[in-house]
Amino acid sequence: MALSGWIERAIERIVTRGAELRLALRVTIAGVLAYAVTRFFDMPQGYWAVITAVVVMQASVGGSLKAAVERFSGTLAGAVYGAAIAAFIPHDTAVTLGISIIVALFPLALLAAVKPAFRVAPITSLIMLLPPTGQAIGPLASAIDRVLEITLGNVVGVLVAVFVLPARAHTLMTEAAAKVVSLNADLVSVFIDELTAGAAGRSALQKIHPQIRSALKKAEAAAEEAARERRTHLTEAPDPEPLIRTLYRVRHYLVMIGRAASSPLPAPVLDRLRPSLTMLHRATRALLLNLADALRHHTKPPDAEAFRGALDAFTRDADALRTDAIIRELPAQAFGQVFALGFAFEQFQKNLGDLLARTDELAAERTRAPSGS
Repeated sequence: MALSGWIERAIERIVTRGAELRLALRVTIAGVLAYAVTRFFDMPQGYWAVITAVVVMQASVGGSLKAAVERFSGTLAGAVYGAAIAAFIPHDTAVTLGISIIVALFPLALLAAVKPAFRVAPITSLIMLLPPTGQAIGPLASAIDRVLEITLGNVVGVLVAVFVLPARAHTLMTEAAAKVVSLNADLVSVFIDELTAGAAGRSALQKIHPQIRSALKKAEAAAEEAARERRTHLTEAPDPEPLIRTLYRVRHYLVMIGRAASSPLPAPVLDRLRPSLTMLHRATRALLLNLADALRHHTKPPDAEAFRGALDAFTRDADALRTDAIIRELPAQAFGQVFALGFAFEQFQKNLGDLLARTDELAAERTRAPSGS
């Protein structure tokens, strides 16, 4: 019985790691395919093609394109420069080899420091000087072989990324964006709990905020790869930048809500606002969770009418406090807290509307071209 339960849990974990499994499968196929091609052409140092195909394989097609371009440009620069050093500077003794290594490394290391895309150039240059094969067949032939092998690995890696269980960067971006939005729903709940003196408090915020930052970084990185896919015409999906920009704006106004909710409302204020505040909490959370599902599945965004109605009701109740005699007896700080909260929610509503529009654009593109998602 215990064994069957362990097997069920293992299968469940594997099923929930579909993206990781697909990436592992693509890496394996790319490595094996590159090895088969090098054997077919009888390349003397074919293992470099295999290594490159594995290095190039990333989580998305756009990421693989970036890795392939960087790998090729760095290898070409390192091979050409390393071949020149090997051809024109003697390196048959320990001292001259040491001098050659210095001359070969420093300029390329500086280039890699300025432009990270060339970070493999110093390594390639060193390989040109150190292995016996490069010295046996000559620097020019060794450089040509190295560039050909790295090029082959790049081609195999990119082809596998495009045609074997391809993971489009736009999909990875919207999945990360959906994670951000669902975490925002949890964040709103924590804020409302703080306003009503609930038990969540600062400890919950210390967990949620790092998770949101991490998901935002993933969405931003995927957006860069998605932009690269658009530039190479691998997808016709909308420009990813507006979605990321809107996510950050939504977060900014959530932070404002959090500042207004940093302390519980006084009891007389809470008594007046609890019904509309509870309705606003439920409507906001429901809208964010439904929006996260829409982003995740590339469907039409949810209707925000319930959220707008709840915010209007809260605003009316907050405005009514101005004429309440009991409220006027409270400190001005409590009165200011209510209206700061209302202002932050109004600004949050505007940016949430933009996020709904971006989600609608993604859904419309999915309807036009399902295969490009």
